[in-house]
Amino acid sequence: MRPTAATTTSQTKTLRSIQKDQRRPFEFEIAGLPYKIKSSHDEHTVKELVRFVEAKVKEALSVTKSGSFQSAAVLAALNIAEELILLKRKAKQEIEILEDKALKLAEAIENSKIPKQGKGI
Repeated sequence: MRPTAATTTSQTKTLRSIQKDQRRPFEFEIAGLPYKIKSSHDEHTVKELVRFVEAKVKEALSVTKSGSFQSAAVLAALNIAEELILLKRKAKQEIEILEDKALKLAEAIENSKIPKQGKGI
């Protein structure tokens, strides 16, 4: 039986509800400003995310002429978005290359099959 849109939507809502129930609170600082979030990720992952964003904000603060945290936060967000988009493009290209190779291999295998012969001699 193939899932319907209603079933899929229902399952998605259930999954989100489960994930929401499993979220834990985390406190951290970025550029000296305190933040509190809830996340379903483990502590190691949250710390890694915070370190990454902190580094991007510090980098942006160092080149922002106004020294404004808001300007640095926007610049950091743009830099992170740029990295994400470029990585997605590269991943898509790599997937296309792998799919093309897999198709060529499948065709080569199909073309190399030996026709079946009778069992007798």
